[in-house]
Amino acid sequence: MADFGDLVERVAERAGSEAEALTSPVTEEELASAEAALGMALPPLLARLYREVANGGFGPGYQLFPLVGQGETAVEAFRTERAQSAGEDDPHWPTGILPILTWGCGMFAAVDCHSEAGTVLLFEPNAGEDGWEHAWFVDADSLNAWLETWLSGTGWYEAEAFEETETSEPQPWKPAATRLSASK
Repeated sequence: MADFGDLVERVAERAGSEAEALTSPVTEEELASAEAALGMALPPLLARLYREVANGGFGPGYQLFPLVGQGETAVEAFRTERAQSAGEDDPHWPTGILPILTWGCGMFAAVDCHSEAGTVLLFEPNAGEDGWEHAWFVDADSLNAWLETWLSGTGWYEAEAFEETETSEPQPWKPAATRLSASK
């Protein structure tokens, strides 16, 4: 298993330089409680970020949700999306997918907790008119790669990077239909 120590340090450094004040990281007990509430473990790198950097409030766009606490958290966003999908003939939110930040307009960045690498997905509800499987895209094959893109300023969401360089745009998430049908 990868250590990611250097990456966690670089994320912490950038987070500290961009935020007026970061929240305290989550404790081992808070992490265990969140994972129990979610019914799944977080990928190792995501768990380290919440334990060692901060309880959200850093990262691209509107920044990572807090994992736990008051207001909108990753745990609450997951529960909300799964509850809205429950019992639907065409559910929109698969099991094992944790929303980690909002891009606004109903869009989320989410991590596949069923993959150790933590594949980062983009949920774009406006693309789901012909079925929810069309609303899911791979933003990065791993959380590690997604964070490296943020640190380098080359993500599709960076206006300057999008205009000046060839950014890799999210691609359709091929397992979406299978994962969604398993969520019924």
